[in-house]
Amino acid sequence: MVEKVYVTYNDVHKLCQEAALRMLATLQPQLMIAIGGGGYVPARILRSFLKQPDSPNIPIQAIGLSLYEQLPIEDIDSGIVDQIGTKVTRTQWLDFTSLGGMENLVGKRILIVDEVDDTRTTLEYAVKELQKDVEEVSKKLGRESEKTEFSIFVLHNKDKKKKGVLPADAIDESRYIAARTVKDIWICYPWEATDIDEHDRLAAEQKNKTANN
Repeated sequence: MVEKVYVTYNDVHKLCQEAALRMLATLQPQLMIAIGGGGYVPARILRSFLKQPDSPNIPIQAIGLSLYEQLPIEDIDSGIVDQIGTKVTRTQWLDFTSLGGMENLVGKRILIVDEVDDTRTTLEYAVKELQKDVEEVSKKLGRESEKTEFSIFVLHNKDKKKKGVLPADAIDESRYIAARTVKDIWICYPWEATDIDEHDRLAAEQKNKTANN
């Protein structure tokens, strides 16, 4: 049976707070792109901790990518288990109206935010597609000399063989931050819960059990 770990909103808040200190010292992002739906909450929390005095809030853009597909496999708790798909589907992309145009990505330090790095397929797709978009508009505008830097933040990186590969010219180790690296476990995030009280109860029970071992 797959091991489940329950993560609370409090846990997420603290992981983001911890990671933000490292980001301020190194990445200093100017724009965040949250991968929906797991990247939305971490991105919003991060923005509070990345806010600097006398500086505006870091804009957050959202993209929607779907890799999980529901199959009728029974589970005691939820009745259905998400199975990892093999193809990334783009369900939402950047809002060019609020961005003022794709050209406003050129030369920026862009932080891509998601909740978990599982197979890395989704992150690979996101980085490569964003990189391609920026390169195309850079050429059209004659701004190839302006470097656009991509970086990644995830709450959890699963320590497992990855199917996806991040492009080395876009992302190196210094621009990849995982708040925690964990085993290949089933992570239950609070925004997926239909009963948040029960979710928090299970999380507390799990933590007490771990503390007593």
